Amino acid sequence: MADSIHLSIHINSDQQNTYFTLPFQVPLGVESLQLRYRYPRRPENQIAIDYGVFTSQAEQNIIDLGLIDPSGRQVGASGSDKTEIEFSETSATPGYNPCPIQAGEWKIIVGAYKVAPGGVEVEYEISFTQKHPRWLKGDLHTHTVASDGVHTLDELATKAKRHGLDFVAITDHNQFASSESLPEIPGVTMIPGVEWTHFNGHANFTGVDHPYDDPYVTGAADEGALKFASARKSGALITINHPFDPVCSFLFDINKLPFDCLEIWNGPMRESNLKAVGFWHQLLCNGKKIPAVGGSDYHRDTPFIFLGGPTTYVFAESNGKSDILAALRTGHSFITFAPDGPTCKLTSGVAMMGDSISHEKENVINLLVAGLQTGDVVRVITNSKSDVLLTATSDGKVDLTYKVEGTGFVRAEVLRSFLPGVPMLPALITNPIYFD
Repeated sequence: MADSIHLSIHINSDQQNTYFTLPFQVPLGVESLQLRYRYPRRPENQIAIDYGVFTSQAEQNIIDLGLIDPSGRQVGASGSDKTEIEFSETSATPGYNPCPIQAGEWKIIVGAYKVAPGGVEVEYEISFTQKHPRWLKGDLHTHTVASDGVHTLDELATKAKRHGLDFVAITDHNQFASSESLPEIPGVTMIPGVEWTHFNGHANFTGVDHPYDDPYVTGAADEGALKFASARKSGALITINHPFDPVCSFLFDINKLPFDCLEIWNGPMRESNLKAVGFWHQLLCNGKKIPAVGGSDYHRDTPFIFLGGPTTYVFAESNGKSDILAALRTGHSFITFAPDGPTCKLTSGVAMMGDSISHEKENVINLLVAGLQTGDVVRVITNSKSDVLLTATSDGKVDLTYKVEGTGFVRAEVLRSFLPGVPMLPALITNPIYFD
């Protein structure tokens, strides 16, 4: 959906060599902004000559362009070189900075560089493309050559595009990836982050350039807590990573730390991940509402590790990092084992996974699962039991309903046998819907 407004202004010749601003209002929920402007830069003037008519196209007007957002920050400036610009949180015309589009009063910078004696009429058209919810898939845990990975940022972004991912978070060990350093690949949102790496545990601080200012090193546990407090203050998404990994378990007391998400699925599904799923489930049973996420912890390709293994799907208002992170914070997400793994939609009335709803108003969930393979098991898990709803007799998809018996939560899983003789493992895990 796109809306537009039109503005015009007459600039007198005595305003030449001055700057002024032209305000306009941006509504809520805008994903991208497009601005076009026109004026007679080289007006035609016909002059009779001995053998005909000469049409003069001398440059008589030059009007520069820039933009200021509601906070007073210059978003960009393009002089008189461009008559059309466009930007959003993920991309921008050169000369302008990608940024979330705030609602409120914006200002066009009008630079009257050159004005004809009779003045000049300048017309502006500003168009807005509104946000609309959509499913996006990505990888929240990756490494580059800046730490112990083998790919550059550009190589990793290109690889993400080829794998069909919509976003990827850069989480090098104790090394920040700033927004300015991230490549712009159309269709892939690159999210800055860092994996704070300590002898007693790892955590991703994602979405901001500098989640803490001091060096990463800490000694006592309370110094580690300061890093979490700083990341919380900076607005970073804080994720406790691979809490039961045998090499780098999370030994800090999570009850004393602020965090947003728990990484229950790190790389290929294995015993440490199953322990993390069990730990998360117990937290849910204890009344905690903690979103689960997954990430490949990608460093390089191996027979079992690949970018997007697992993939986290999010239901976001746009492909901007702020909307992706907001969806993760609310648990509007599920995890699947690969970019082409099974997908699902878990709802109850207007509520979706991550939402809370009164059990008195809704007591039935609807579960849509696509991408099933023969033998896949679809089950729902509550705070009191687990029920198998389907064992797939062939490849396909399923539409299921399930009555919720009491307050608590309901989440869903797809189990799959990936290799003959190997026990079934999760191929998909959803976040819960909470019934209060």
